Amino acid sequence: ILLTGEVGTGKTTINRALLAQLPDNADLAIVLNPALSAVELLATVCDEFAIDYPGDSASLKTLTDALHQFLLENFARGRKTVLMIDEAQHLGFDVLEQIRLLTNLETDEEKLLQIILIGQPELNLKLKEDRLRQLRQRILVHYDLQPLNPAEVQLYIHHRLSLAGSNGQPQFTARAIKKIARSSLS
Repeated sequence: ILLTGEVGTGKTTINRALLAQLPDNADLAIVLNPALSAVELLATVCDEFAIDYPGDSASLKTLTDALHQFLLENFARGRKTVLMIDEAQHLGFDVLEQIRLLTNLETDEEKLLQIILIGQPELNLKLKEDRLRQLRQRILVHYDLQPLNPAEVQLYIHHRLSLAGSNGQPQFTARAIKKIARSSLS
Protein backbone atom coordinates (compact mmCIF):
# COMPACT_ATOMS: atom_id res chain seq x y z
CA ILE A 1 0.00 0.00 0.00
CA LEU A 2 1.24 3.48 -0.84
CA LEU A 3 -0.25 6.57 0.84
CA THR A 4 1.09 9.95 -0.24
CA GLY A 5 0.14 13.54 0.37
CA GLU A 6 1.50 16.96 1.14
CA VAL A 7 2.28 17.99 4.68
CA GLY A 8 -0.99 18.60 6.54
CA THR A 9 -3.28 16.55 4.30
CA GLY A 10 -4.03 13.96 6.99
CA LYS A 11 -1.55 11.13 6.56
CA THR A 12 -0.90 10.93 10.32
CA THR A 13 -4.63 11.03 11.06
CA ILE A 14 -5.20 8.13 8.66
CA ASN A 15 -2.29 6.22 10.24
CA ARG A 16 -3.84 6.60 13.70
CA ALA A 17 -7.24 5.47 12.43
CA LEU A 18 -5.63 2.46 10.75
CA LEU A 19 -3.75 1.52 13.91
CA ALA A 20 -6.96 1.74 15.94
CA GLN A 21 -8.67 -0.67 13.52
CA LEU A 22 -5.97 -3.33 13.24
CA PRO A 23 -7.40 -6.74 14.08
CA ASP A 24 -6.19 -8.55 17.20
CA ASN A 25 -4.40 -11.14 15.07
CA ALA A 26 -2.10 -8.55 13.45
CA ASP A 27 1.45 -7.71 14.45
CA LEU A 28 2.73 -4.30 13.41
CA ALA A 29 6.18 -2.81 13.05
CA ILE A 30 6.39 0.95 12.54
CA VAL A 31 9.46 2.65 11.16
CA LEU A 32 9.21 6.40 11.77
CA ASN A 33 12.71 7.45 10.74
CA PRO A 34 13.56 5.64 7.52
CA ALA A 35 16.84 7.46 6.83
CA LEU A 36 18.58 4.11 7.22
CA SER A 37 20.69 1.71 5.20
CA ALA A 38 19.12 -1.56 4.06
CA VAL A 39 20.81 -3.45 6.93
CA GLU A 40 19.69 -0.83 9.46
CA LEU A 41 16.12 -0.97 8.15
CA LEU A 42 15.97 -4.77 8.48
CA ALA A 43 17.52 -4.56 11.97
CA THR A 44 14.89 -1.96 12.93
CA VAL A 45 12.10 -4.20 11.62
CA CYS A 46 13.50 -7.16 13.54
CA ASP A 47 13.75 -5.00 16.67
CA GLU A 48 10.15 -3.84 16.25
CA PHE A 49 8.95 -7.46 16.03
CA ALA A 50 11.33 -8.52 18.86
CA ILE A 51 13.11 -10.95 16.54
CA ASP A 52 16.48 -12.22 17.77
CA TYR A 53 19.41 -11.90 15.40
CA PRO A 54 23.18 -11.87 15.80
CA GLY A 55 23.77 -8.22 16.59
CA ASP A 56 27.50 -8.16 15.96
CA SER A 57 27.46 -9.71 12.51
CA ALA A 58 24.04 -8.73 11.24
CA SER A 59 23.98 -8.89 7.46
CA LEU A 60 21.16 -8.59 4.97
CA LYS A 61 21.08 -12.39 4.76
CA THR A 62 20.98 -13.07 8.51
CA LEU A 63 18.36 -10.36 9.09
CA THR A 64 16.21 -11.50 6.16
CA ASP A 65 16.46 -15.13 7.28
CA ALA A 66 15.43 -14.20 10.85
CA LEU A 67 12.52 -12.09 9.57
CA HIS A 68 11.43 -14.84 7.15
CA GLN A 69 11.40 -17.41 9.95
CA PHE A 70 9.31 -15.06 12.12
CA LEU A 71 6.87 -14.47 9.25
CA LEU A 72 6.46 -18.20 8.64
CA GLU A 73 5.79 -18.79 12.35
CA ASN A 74 3.27 -15.93 12.41
CA PHE A 75 1.53 -17.34 9.35
CA ALA A 76 1.35 -20.81 10.95
CA ARG A 77 -0.30 -19.23 14.02
CA GLY A 78 -2.86 -17.45 11.83
CA ARG A 79 -1.38 -14.00 12.45
CA LYS A 80 -0.98 -11.19 9.94
CA THR A 81 2.23 -9.16 9.85
CA VAL A 82 2.30 -5.51 8.79
CA LEU A 83 5.23 -3.18 8.25
CA MET A 84 4.42 0.54 8.17
CA ILE A 85 7.10 2.98 7.04
CA ASP A 86 6.36 6.66 7.58
CA GLU A 87 8.26 9.48 5.85
CA ALA A 88 9.12 6.95 3.14
CA GLN A 89 10.19 9.70 0.75
CA HIS A 90 13.51 9.61 2.64
CA LEU A 91 14.20 5.98 1.72
CA GLY A 92 17.23 5.43 -0.48
CA PHE A 93 17.03 3.39 -3.67
CA ASP A 94 18.90 0.45 -2.14
CA VAL A 95 16.46 0.41 0.79
CA LEU A 96 13.46 0.57 -1.54
CA GLU A 97 14.93 -2.37 -3.44
CA GLN A 98 15.27 -4.27 -0.16
CA ILE A 99 11.61 -3.53 0.56
CA ARG A 100 10.74 -4.96 -2.84
CA LEU A 101 12.68 -8.11 -1.96
CA LEU A 102 10.67 -8.42 1.25
CA THR A 103 7.55 -8.71 -0.90
CA ASN A 104 9.01 -12.00 -2.18
CA LEU A 105 8.52 -13.57 1.25
CA GLU A 106 5.37 -15.60 0.69
CA THR A 107 3.72 -18.99 0.91
CA ASP A 108 1.81 -20.69 -1.87
CA GLU A 109 -1.33 -19.02 -0.50
CA GLU A 110 -0.34 -15.44 0.33
CA LYS A 111 2.25 -12.81 1.07
CA LEU A 112 3.74 -13.09 4.54
CA LEU A 113 4.27 -9.36 5.02
CA GLN A 114 1.94 -6.48 4.21
CA ILE A 115 3.87 -3.25 3.64
CA ILE A 116 2.48 0.26 3.93
CA LEU A 117 4.62 3.12 2.62
CA ILE A 118 3.57 6.60 3.71
CA GLY A 119 5.22 9.73 2.41
CA GLN A 120 5.13 13.06 0.71
CA PRO A 121 4.72 13.50 -3.07
CA GLU A 122 8.48 13.19 -3.59
CA LEU A 123 7.98 9.46 -2.98
CA ASN A 124 5.75 9.27 -6.07
CA LEU A 125 8.50 10.91 -8.13
CA LYS A 126 11.09 8.48 -6.80
CA LEU A 127 8.89 5.47 -7.57
CA LYS A 128 8.44 6.63 -11.17
CA GLU A 129 12.14 6.10 -11.81
CA ASP A 130 12.84 3.12 -14.05
CA ARG A 131 15.09 1.38 -11.53
CA LEU A 132 12.12 1.09 -9.14
CA ARG A 133 9.74 -0.28 -11.78
CA GLN A 134 9.50 -3.69 -10.09
CA LEU A 135 8.60 -2.17 -6.73
CA ARG A 136 6.07 0.16 -8.36
CA GLN A 137 4.40 -2.86 -10.02
CA ARG A 138 3.93 -4.53 -6.64
CA ILE A 139 1.98 -1.64 -5.17
CA LEU A 140 -1.61 -2.82 -5.26
CA VAL A 141 -3.22 0.20 -3.59
CA HIS A 142 -2.10 3.83 -3.98
CA TYR A 143 -3.93 6.79 -2.59
CA ASP A 144 -2.75 10.37 -2.92
CA LEU A 145 -4.36 12.62 -0.31
CA GLN A 146 -5.45 16.00 -1.60
CA PRO A 147 -6.20 19.14 0.46
CA LEU A 148 -9.80 19.63 1.54
CA ASN A 149 -11.99 21.78 -0.69
CA PRO A 150 -14.11 24.58 0.89
CA ALA A 151 -17.17 22.32 1.32
CA GLU A 152 -15.04 19.69 3.06
CA VAL A 153 -13.41 22.38 5.23
CA GLN A 154 -16.87 23.54 6.31
CA LEU A 155 -17.89 19.98 7.24
CA TYR A 156 -14.60 19.47 9.08
CA ILE A 157 -14.97 22.68 11.09
CA HIS A 158 -18.56 21.80 11.99
CA HIS A 159 -17.46 18.30 13.07
CA ARG A 160 -14.60 19.61 15.22
CA LEU A 161 -16.83 22.24 16.83
CA SER A 162 -19.50 19.65 17.64
CA LEU A 163 -16.84 17.41 19.22
CA ALA A 164 -15.84 20.40 21.34
CA GLY A 165 -19.45 20.79 22.53
CA SER A 166 -20.75 23.44 20.14
CA ASN A 167 -24.47 23.43 19.45
CA GLY A 168 -23.99 24.75 15.92
CA GLN A 169 -22.47 28.07 16.96
CA PRO A 170 -20.48 29.91 15.75
CA GLN A 171 -21.43 29.99 12.09
CA PHE A 172 -18.81 30.77 9.48
CA THR A 173 -19.65 32.63 6.29
CA ALA A 174 -18.89 31.07 2.93
CA ARG A 175 -16.20 33.73 2.46
CA ALA A 176 -14.56 32.81 5.79
CA ILE A 177 -14.62 29.11 4.88
CA LYS A 178 -12.93 29.85 1.54
CA LYS A 179 -10.24 31.88 3.33
CA ILE A 180 -9.68 29.08 5.82
CA ALA A 181 -9.44 26.53 2.99
CA ARG A 182 -6.92 28.71 1.14
CA SER A 183 -4.90 29.32 4.31
CA SER A 184 -4.70 25.63 5.03
CA LEU A 185 -2.82 25.08 1.78
CA SER A 186 0.18 27.07 2.90
